[in-house]
Amino acid sequence: MRVVSLVPSLTEAVAATVPGTLVGATDWCTHPADLDVPRVGGTKNPDLDRIVALAPDLVIANEEENRAPDLAALRAAGIEVLVTEVRGVPEAVRELARVLDACGAADRPRWLIEAEAAWSDLRAPARRTTAVVPIWRRPWMVLGRDTFAGDVLARLGVDHLYAAHTERYPRIPVEELRAAAPDVVVLPDEPYRFTADDGPEAFPGVPCALVSGRHLTWYGPSLAEAPRMLGEALRAARR
Repeated sequence: MRVVSLVPSLTEAVAATVPGTLVGATDWCTHPADLDVPRVGGTKNPDLDRIVALAPDLVIANEEENRAPDLAALRAAGIEVLVTEVRGVPEAVRELARVLDACGAADRPRWLIEAEAAWSDLRAPARRTTAVVPIWRRPWMVLGRDTFAGDVLARLGVDHLYAAHTERYPRIPVEELRAAAPDVVVLPDEPYRFTADDGPEAFPGVPCALVSGRHLTWYGPSLAEAPRMLGEALRAARR
């Protein structure tokens, strides 16, 4: 089986479960760190000719991260494309199992079993917290409706204030974000790399939780430790 992955989360999942299967991945596929395969451009602008030249049996993609015209072009070239749709933790587990099966995994991997258990065994939070969750600045963009990261936070007791917005990633002026008066601001380190010196200063007087974007937005082996890692960062911000 020869697989090209256009999704960093899926790249990590396949590499960890079916070693040697991947023959290509995007420039943004940073895990595992020692992955040594040809790179095929970005998630939004893959080099289609290079992918075709790699002669994959399967390309794995995601309906949010990858562009439909690119996937249609690969299908037109005779390549099978598997497209995932993930808007919450249960869908992530289901779609990961589907992808790994398509890539030739003999059994459900231990990390996926542990991830499912980690999220199933969560205790109900003692209290719920409101948040805004920027994912970009210049312009400011935040989590909106129907997102995987929003579901992750909700399961940890964090209700982000734009969950009912008509857009999934709306642009909201920072003045409006401050006026929404969240209990906490959640600042991931991707896609925009928020840091202690870049982000919190825009929200004076509001606790800010600096979190791993991989744990907040990726679905793969990181899912198993995400509840603990995100929970620790959120608790630290609220102290």
